[in-house]
Amino acid sequence: MKIESANASIETFSDKRVRLGHDVQNIFSQVLEAVGREGYQSAEATATEEPLTEQIAQSVSNWFDLELSGRYSSVENRHQLEQSFGELVVRAHSEGGYIDPKTFLNNLTSDELGVVQEVNFLAKPIQVDSLTEEGALNLLIPPPAQVDLNRDGLTQTGIGYGIRFPDSSTPANVVRAWDAATQGMTFEEKGLRELQMVLPVLLANIVTDENGAYVRHYDPGDPEWVNPMAVAGYSYSKVSQDQLDSLNYFRSQMNPLRYDEGIQFWSSFQERLSANE
Repeated sequence: MKIESANASIETFSDKRVRLGHDVQNIFSQVLEAVGREGYQSAEATATEEPLTEQIAQSVSNWFDLELSGRYSSVENRHQLEQSFGELVVRAHSEGGYIDPKTFLNNLTSDELGVVQEVNFLAKPIQVDSLTEEGALNLLIPPPAQVDLNRDGLTQTGIGYGIRFPDSSTPANVVRAWDAATQGMTFEEKGLRELQMVLPVLLANIVTDENGAYVRHYDPGDPEWVNPMAVAGYSYSKVSQDQLDSLNYFRSQMNPLRYDEGIQFWSSFQERLSANE
């Protein structure tokens, strides 16, 4: 029994990534709130009296140390990248970078912009004048703590848009339920469930005719773009129930294993949502 208990308590790489991601979100939410911006709804206050500058440096270092064997494992100069980016975000905090990110970025050298580019895996060099406020701000925030500033359901970093769940606007109780339901999942399994959660945003911006045929779509920034997940009363419990109903409707056409996995996940998420209300 003791051996089984010890094995059950071992923290996987994926679970540690989630934990350190939350730590970074907590710290950078404080950074953003200090300058009048919104951070993560799920962020928690940190129980420390250390100066915020030191908390920033430590949280970035802890997160980066893990990702040296994760997302940055193939980067040749990854240890130098960690040090350089850590120094940049501390400077951004002390020099007003989170108040006016475009001005801060414009004052960086080409090498420093290269660090920001590499941390965020941007394909092209950063052209600061072409960035939106959100796109510029997120370049100065570690990836797991980047925010959906305009609440359009997408997180813009540089000129690129990304979808993520949970994001900065996801309520804390939903994040807790999600973390519990996805604990121990592989990257691929979790990615599938994340896509299913954000699919309403993508589908809401595709227009079809009465026969279901494609007519047109709206792009981020278009005045017609909508984010149904930002509407008051949006129900994550209903989303999970809709997923369960869909699985049961298409059960005869599905691989039995895929059906069972879906039922297990969405039932677990729904139960944990109820427990966290």
